[in-house]
Amino acid sequence: MNDKVNNISSKVFKYRSYTPIPFLVLMLVFAEPNIVSMITGFLLALIGEGIRFWGVSWAGSETRTTSNVGGSYLIVSGPFGYVRNPLYVGNILMYLGIGIMSMSLFPYLQIGAIIFFIIQYNLIVQEEEKYLRKEFAEGYKIYCENVPRFLPRFVQYRNTGFQQPERNSKAGLKSETRTLQAFAIVSILILGIWMVKNL
Repeated sequence: MNDKVNNISSKVFKYRSYTPIPFLVLMLVFAEPNIVSMITGFLLALIGEGIRFWGVSWAGSETRTTSNVGGSYLIVSGPFGYVRNPLYVGNILMYLGIGIMSMSLFPYLQIGAIIFFIIQYNLIVQEEEKYLRKEFAEGYKIYCENVPRFLPRFVQYRNTGFQQPERNSKAGLKSETRTLQAFAIVSILILGIWMVKNL
């Protein structure tokens, strides 16, 4: 049973960049945006992207790997001091924000997407944590005991015992280029749909 779960987790990790596509297509095809939904959803998605950018400024391009789980550091700085998986938290907020912007099949598609991505990220995290437990052993155990997986703590966890990379906003921006482009394109498309329906 564990081997089957591990195999599923590995495949979900490998193809995680493509799983949002069906939801994005549905959000565009059935879009019924209005001014309030576009502003509210855009701000929520922007918060999600802000969390992602903060995270990749610390983690760098290693977050983009799709072949195998890996990492040079056990990062506990920045958003990783509040939650162990800030990029996935940011993703969920972005998808929810885009779903609210579009108002497509609201609220069923949005709820379905959130449930799907929570399940997906739990599977992905199992794959990542397996590597982290092996690579960082007791250090990762201490980190897990202090920082939640998905629900952020209120006070930043600080542990100077872990070697950390330098925060690099320039590298973070470079790593986020594709995400920012996709976010901009989807936002413009939703705005265009609203304009066409209200001309």
